[in-house]
Amino acid sequence: MLKMMLTCCKVYISESRNRSALESIEQAAKLFPRAPIINKFEDVAYNRVGFTLVSELAPAPSSEPCHLKSAVSAMVKAAFDNIDFEMHCGTHPRLGIVDHICCHPLADASLDQAAESARLLAGDVGSNLQVPVFLYGAAHEEGRPLDSIRRALGYFKPNSSANQWVGGPKSNLLTLNPDSGPSQVSSSKGVVVIGATKWVDNYNVPLLSSNINAVRRIAKRVSGRGGGLPTIQAMALEHGEGVIEVACNLLDPIRIGGDRVQQEVESLAREEGIPVGKGYFTDFSQEEIIQSYLKLDPLD
Repeated sequence: MLKMMLTCCKVYISESRNRSALESIEQAAKLFPRAPIINKFEDVAYNRVGFTLVSELAPAPSSEPCHLKSAVSAMVKAAFDNIDFEMHCGTHPRLGIVDHICCHPLADASLDQAAESARLLAGDVGSNLQVPVFLYGAAHEEGRPLDSIRRALGYFKPNSSANQWVGGPKSNLLTLNPDSGPSQVSSSKGVVVIGATKWVDNYNVPLLSSNINAVRRIAKRVSGRGGGLPTIQAMALEHGEGVIEVACNLLDPIRIGGDRVQQEVESLAREEGIPVGKGYFTDFSQEEIIQSYLKLDPLD
């Protein structure tokens, strides 16, 4: 049986309100139909959008260009051309206009192949677009985790009142050396973090409360880091008036999925006397993404 080797790339951009900018970013990707956008998830409260692209890997050895790298690089350039990081405002943390790019292997592809795609992309973005790029996960030679980069660069600390993130960095000096690109950061662009990992689901649970400290306690107790569910990362983020979400990364969704996270949040929220809404995923499952890709005609 012929193996199917696919790489998925999720691109998170710090903008969801500028329609013309988002259209320009999508048009840039459409120039590379063999790496189509499978899903787009917009969140106005967070002022953030996530794009999911998929492409088939050419059998090795091959001189065929990497369509996924080309499509994502074009999207990043379009984002830089149309969005000013200093004008950004939202309740989701971020480090740059293009805040985060993650590559995942799908079907018969390996994590090493996804990591190579991430490294190629990082080199392209850093060198050609002159922005500091940090690698994590399998794309980094020491397997550096994503949250360690974010902690070092101040990702988890709001830089404005009411738990808002506004504008760009106040200093152009970096506390970490980038893996690609310049060693100084532009306040209009920020930095880009690119990595490769096994599949990760994102699941957010809304709590009907304005008590950020109480929801932070819940998020900490849910997360593996806080002694809660292993393979779960969680943080509390304001999501509109009277709603705070426990936003979760499910690092091993087969082992611990959204239903288990929902139950745990509901249990902990009862102790705080806080009503809980139904959680939601911010993307398709990996099986749904594969099926959506296979249904597309790459020449459309």
